[in-house]
Amino acid sequence: MARALSPRRKLITTLAAWSVALIIFFPVLWMILTSFKTEASAVAMPPQFLSASWTLENYADVWARSDYPRFFLNSVVIAVGSTLLGLVIAIPSAWAMAFVPGRKTKDLLMWMLSTKMMPAVAVMIPLYLIFQRLGLIDTKLGLVLVLMLMNLPIIIWMLYTYFKEIPGEILEAARMDGAGLWNEIVYVLTPMALPGIASTMLLNIILAWNEAFWTIVLTTTKAAPLSAFIASFSAPQGLFYAKLSAASAMAILPILILGWFSQKQLVRGLTFGAVK
Repeated sequence: MARALSPRRKLITTLAAWSVALIIFFPVLWMILTSFKTEASAVAMPPQFLSASWTLENYADVWARSDYPRFFLNSVVIAVGSTLLGLVIAIPSAWAMAFVPGRKTKDLLMWMLSTKMMPAVAVMIPLYLIFQRLGLIDTKLGLVLVLMLMNLPIIIWMLYTYFKEIPGEILEAARMDGAGLWNEIVYVLTPMALPGIASTMLLNIILAWNEAFWTIVLTTTKAAPLSAFIASFSAPQGLFYAKLSAASAMAILPILILGWFSQKQLVRGLTFGAVK
């Protein structure tokens, strides 16, 4: 049985956790505060807080200058579309690796994970030329495909980990009752691994929403998501930090709300099978 922490150790642990959380959240807080300042206050040195000039004009200017709803809708379609397509491919793949493993299954998993270590810029030119030839530049379908392929190794790895925690005897019993492969995956495996699948889906949506490199390289106007919306406020005349911060806050707000309301599900899924 685990021994309870002493009051002193509990206090130290709590303070350490809050300190790490504040360090991580500080850039976001700085960005939000800057978004409510005038441009003069945003670039003032030393930084101004109580003496700063506060305003809502940055948000009004950002809304007036750009078609925010269109960028938002593009982000939703791209993030959700790439996630659903990735799950369609990853669930059968993870099932095969977890319940019908071969001699090279672990090597294959390591190889897939190693592709995430490759710099995206290394394949930028060939991928751009392929997409140009296929007519996928500045299309939501093109971004759905590239983000799905980019995050597919992580999806498969996470689902493989969750599926390994499910006793194979349950699936064997389903086969003995006459369940085919489709029924086994859809009606037996998927409901049992639903917390893990949900957390994988949420994590992939966050990763796709935050992707900036490919969304800027492969789009111009029609399919541009919120990451391109932020980049549009970097003008040749210079950086307008207050307006850029307002655009960034408007871009991250939806995903912050999603993360806040789904945090229990996300934590539950990420720790699925960790404690027996």
